Amino acid sequence: MEKYYVVKYSGPFGFIKPWTAVRDSETFSQQFLTPSIVEGMEKKLFPELLSELGIKKIKGHRLSYSQINQQQEVIQTRGWNTKKKKKQILFDRPTAVLIRGVLLSPILHLAFENKEDAEIACQQHICLCRNEDILFPQEIMEIEKEDFDTDDFNGYELIFEKKQESFQVGYHRASNEPMYGWLKIVGNPINSF
Repeated sequence: MEKYYVVKYSGPFGFIKPWTAVRDSETFSQQFLTPSIVEGMEKKLFPELLSELGIKKIKGHRLSYSQINQQQEVIQTRGWNTKKKKKQILFDRPTAVLIRGVLLSPILHLAFENKEDAEIACQQHICLCRNEDILFPQEIMEIEKEDFDTDDFNGYELIFEKKQESFQVGYHRASNEPMYGWLKIVGNPINSF
């Protein structure tokens, strides 16, 4: 029987940046992790893989959360506006208010094939997307590989493969190639506390 060593991470909140447009007036966090997000977490945990492209050590992941909370954020536009006023040129950057859906109390399980990788991962924090969205390791669980698909590991997992039910989830930030996957939902991904 093949084994997985699963590291459980949790934190008070997490925001997963949607790939469509970060400046939409209302946007929700993705409920799944894209290949480049998982690869970025893996490279943070295992910096010796920085020169390699692709996911090498993380064999599966599962993301669940307690609810989505809508929060307001003030942003500035990318460009500057200029206007002349009494022989002076004034520069202005307009602001706007965005409503972002933030995942509250996310739980992320990362599955590894060997215990050493899980132990290295369990000694470090990770970020879902932004530096302030920190998740801390809680424990390592040794399980049979098929047990990763039981209700003990509820959540969303994007399976990184292109087939008929796959959809495009963005562009890989290192190779600029389109990323595809299909959504696997195990149990109830909304945690109740």
